[in-house]
Amino acid sequence: MGTTVLSLFDGASCTQQAFKDLGVEFDGVTNKYYASEIDPYPIKVTQNRFPATQQLGCVKSVKVDFWVDYLTMGSPCQDLSFSGYNKGLWNGERSNLFFEGIRIIAEARKINPDVKVLVENVRMKKEYQQAMTEALEGVLGVPMQPVAINSNKWTAQNRYRLYWFNWNYQGDVEDKGIVLKDILEDNCITDRDKAHCIDASYYKGGNLRSYFLKNRRQIVFSPDGCAQVGEADLKGHDIIRRVYSDAGKSPTLTTMTGGNRQPKIYIGDMKYRKLSVRECEALQGLPMDYTSGVSNTRRYAMIGNGFTVPVISHILQPAIEGSV
Repeated sequence: MGTTVLSLFDGASCTQQAFKDLGVEFDGVTNKYYASEIDPYPIKVTQNRFPATQQLGCVKSVKVDFWVDYLTMGSPCQDLSFSGYNKGLWNGERSNLFFEGIRIIAEARKINPDVKVLVENVRMKKEYQQAMTEALEGVLGVPMQPVAINSNKWTAQNRYRLYWFNWNYQGDVEDKGIVLKDILEDNCITDRDKAHCIDASYYKGGNLRSYFLKNRRQIVFSPDGCAQVGEADLKGHDIIRRVYSDAGKSPTLTTMTGGNRQPKIYIGDMKYRKLSVRECEALQGLPMDYTSGVSNTRRYAMIGNGFTVPVISHILQPAIEGSV
């Protein structure tokens, strides 16, 4: 018997890549993958990568009259996130599409009461989180508490997300040890091991103020610039060689009893750049050039809107292996 997946708000089909990484591929006959998406650019990427995908269009028009084994969704988060529009779960034109997902889950359960459901979203106000939890508990008939997972165990990106699913979680993995410098395509340098979360507006690029004061829009620095922002040419432990940006905060002051322990500030011109599309793909655990075939602007957006693939694979693994 094959596997049928229904992916709502499918984007560039990161979910399908997660299944592929677990050995499940979709041919449209034995294994079927249905996607609900309206943005033509990620749809193009999906069909390039997975031509057997059956596109269903807008989530509002999806009617489930077929067997579904797995139903996944990452409904829009702009109205829920602390850095977004903050219109809320009910009043937000995007985020209230979550309830279309609840309707579709109910339809799927009429045919398969044991359908496995995976829902992803951002960290949000407790009232929104609780409302989503209660809606999922109501439609699935089982207790549902979200699991907070940071992608940084699997990739070089700090990306906190909430995941609801109706099977047992096998727990986080040990950090894979992948850091930001491991995925850079050139000899740029970084001031941290893990990147800030990549969002859909990353194509706009970063600046020093957003990076150091708001902890947003990861940037990397040219080797003749500075990062940490760099290290002074001094002997001794690395802590006394660190050079910091004047746009950031000072490290903790010590008693500074000699030995060059005073905090050091860089005052020259910094040279920096945003991450490349390929580097952002790596941060999401995607194959190199996964999103090729559309403009870089569109690629950045769909990567920022997507799932971190190895996290989804990790969550799905016990369900696919039957050890739930």
